[in-house]
Amino acid sequence: MSTISYLHEPRPEERPDGISAYCQDLFALLPRSDQRHWGEVYLRGLLQAPGRKTPTRISEEVLGRKAVQPLQQFVNQSPWDHNELRRHMAARMRTAAPPRAWAFDEVVFPKNGVHSVGVARQFVASQGRVVNCQLALATSLVHADGGVPVNWQLLLPRHWDGDQELRDKARIPAQERHRPRWRYVLESVDELLERWDMPPAPVLADWRHDPEVEPLLRGLEARGLGYLIEVAPTTRLHQQLTRHESTGHAAQAAQLVHRFCNDGQRTAVAWRPHPDAGPRHTQFVAVELPAGPARGQVGPPQRTRPAVPPRVRPTRAEQPRRRPGARHLVAEWPFGRSQPRAYWVTNLSPHRLTELVALAELRHHSHHGCARLQQDFGLGDFEGRSFRGWHHHVTLASAALAFHALRNCEAAPDGAETEPGGSRWTTGRSASASSSARAARVVSVPGG
Repeated sequence: MSTISYLHEPRPEERPDGISAYCQDLFALLPRSDQRHWGEVYLRGLLQAPGRKTPTRISEEVLGRKAVQPLQQFVNQSPWDHNELRRHMAARMRTAAPPRAWAFDEVVFPKNGVHSVGVARQFVASQGRVVNCQLALATSLVHADGGVPVNWQLLLPRHWDGDQELRDKARIPAQERHRPRWRYVLESVDELLERWDMPPAPVLADWRHDPEVEPLLRGLEARGLGYLIEVAPTTRLHQQLTRHESTGHAAQAAQLVHRFCNDGQRTAVAWRPHPDAGPRHTQFVAVELPAGPARGQVGPPQRTRPAVPPRVRPTRAEQPRRRPGARHLVAEWPFGRSQPRAYWVTNLSPHRLTELVALAELRHHSHHGCARLQQDFGLGDFEGRSFRGWHHHVTLASAALAFHALRNCEAAPDGAETEPGGSRWTTGRSASASSSARAARVVSVPGG
């Protein structure tokens, strides 16, 4: 009797804050009324509960009493499809503010124990140390004024593949296995294109701490997508590959810039290296990588998820793809320095260098969105251990941030768009950061 008593309790009252209307739209996809009820309770708690967003604190804040068991059941065991909620959330964000890019960010979830799904003591390259944690990949839709993570993947450590006891306790689906990070990116890209029917956008990612960039570039090119991928000075990039070669010739990014660049090719640009910095004048250079890799030689370009069910109209995979442009290496080379400070590889046109720089700045917005989820919306507060529960929680945290983003879109005055057809996604500090994506257009003059 106690397991169903909550069905007869009063629902959270309609308040003039827009949350109930948002939840009614978002959770209309859930088949049961109790799921929709506890979905609103949980999301309200993520938005309104102070401090750590535990089931106890959420229920006390929203309902005025403890209701831990039904909240835990909704998040950890209830069989609702988080992928459908993500797709719906992404569609709403796309309508409110068409994204200028898709950004991929590594997100770290520090943990104390060893039994939560995907936990391991593992080296986190972005932090330069070993951390007991879960690692995830967040996919964000990014606009000039902000970014919202709309898709998530949990990066399983290799030892979780063979430990059946751990897998059973965490209820991990059989098909979920350890795989390289570039494959997770391509899987998410395929989901955006095929299952969610999102219009293509340039792909942004930080690959400075991963030496294996070639399969990622090849996979994006095979899908006809543009990209701007930040790499390390030591990242090895392919210069040439013929049909008779299986590996091609590779050199480090720093070596390639020095080999093919001269002072006359540098362009002075004013840009913001991060949202809290003021604009500064620096130099950028773009050099073409000689003879891009031949198709079919390096890395698997094939799709990495099962084929979608047949549709009446052609899928994006069947439609003519954009012909990938030549690869270029772009570097920020500050005045007076003997070495560049940052490197990106791209297949977008380098002829309008300030636009590439502005695109690079958009990655700050996706990183800021992930940070806000941690700080304000309880992203790291999940106490369950299951694979399903983890995906449910991160989806609901993203939905809380999306609520704020959509409210800002609606509140933006006419003409506030920073790009044709765009809208403001400002959330928190993103208001001051919004000029970041425009600062690179301030000046572009030949540098010496």
